[in-house]
Amino acid sequence: MALSGRHPLAVLVALSAVAATLAFAGCSADREDEPAGSEAAAGTTAETTTTDGESSKPAPVRAPEGFDAQAIYAAASEGVVTVRSVFGNSSAIGGGQGQGSGFVINDDGEIVTNAHVVTDAEAGGGGDGELNQADEVFVEFSDRNQVPAEVVGFDPNADIALLKIEPDGLDFDPLELGDSDEVAVGTPVAAIGSPFGQDQSLSTGIISATARSIESLTDFRIEGALQTDASINPGNSGGPLIDPDGRVIGVNQQINTTSGGNEGVGFAVPSNLVERSIEDLRDDGEAEYAFIGVTSVPLYPQLAEKLEIDAPTGALIVEVTDGGPADEAGLRGAGEATINFQGRPIEVGGDVIVAVDGEEFVGESDLARRISTSRPGETVEVEVIRDGDHRTIEVTLEPRPDRIN
Repeated sequence: MALSGRHPLAVLVALSAVAATLAFAGCSADREDEPAGSEAAAGTTAETTTTDGESSKPAPVRAPEGFDAQAIYAAASEGVVTVRSVFGNSSAIGGGQGQGSGFVINDDGEIVTNAHVVTDAEAGGGGDGELNQADEVFVEFSDRNQVPAEVVGFDPNADIALLKIEPDGLDFDPLELGDSDEVAVGTPVAAIGSPFGQDQSLSTGIISATARSIESLTDFRIEGALQTDASINPGNSGGPLIDPDGRVIGVNQQINTTSGGNEGVGFAVPSNLVERSIEDLRDDGEAEYAFIGVTSVPLYPQLAEKLEIDAPTGALIVEVTDGGPADEAGLRGAGEATINFQGRPIEVGGDVIVAVDGEEFVGESDLARRISTSRPGETVEVEVIRDGDHRTIEVTLEPRPDRIN
């Protein structure tokens, strides 16, 4: 994954010259003195038009029943901070500052934000895959108190960082992490952060989709991400995505954009992955993930019928990493044969993984999601279909490497 240089909106993936791109929703440039726009959806209106073409009075757009954006903001805003990172000598050529958002998670002064807010992730560590931490990090609260923060650790696989401040003398209300596995499409949500340097901004929307797969700061992807149409812009990165009960169900991380601003397609790291990440970071400043060592494409009913595989879904192995866990266990990748099916080439002949530890796959990212919840050193039972036969193979997982060779 090639990342662009430090920029108010670091482009992650260019789909085409006119197509949408994925971009970090954080590390905005130095704040601009522009008037803050109204981002709270609860008070906006939509103009209607009569049959004779004349505009009528605007009809109010109301928040869903049981969703009180004002109450959520009042309860959560004191726990949301603006995160400012200083790289080198910010007043000299080559130095710079980044800005994002974050939120307090306990009375000890621990703060969660995105890893790319406090590292040079947008620069890709000079192209060698190494991320460099900011020289200084400061957090600003809603009452304008600005204090230095220690970076306890950062997790490039989840794009999460854990900060620590001295809480004495500060007033804040910690935010509680919710259960992202219980989030449903259509759930109303609120995002609080500092878009374009406009501190403590609120936007509202809904969960547009769950179980998305998005870019991390490594060659591996973040599985189970939440998609939202709440307004998210540069500077929102690291801020909380909050459910109707006031719990954080995601950390805002990316936007899909053609213009460089919000277009109603934002993504958040799911809270369950955030919780797992910060537990590891709190322990020793690092987070470890399991690695199975395969590249696969999703199996779906029409492709299964074409290949005469007696399972409608699964992961068709294309390549097995030499010397990796799957290779050591005897899993097989595709051979030399390639077919063209539904307009795309597919390498065939490899094992088809249909379940891990008895959990059958139904989605295209189920393999990655299931392995990402495991720990290095665990042995999992992988059910595969090979030459029409079902068999179970034990695979001992290894630590995930920084990069895929």
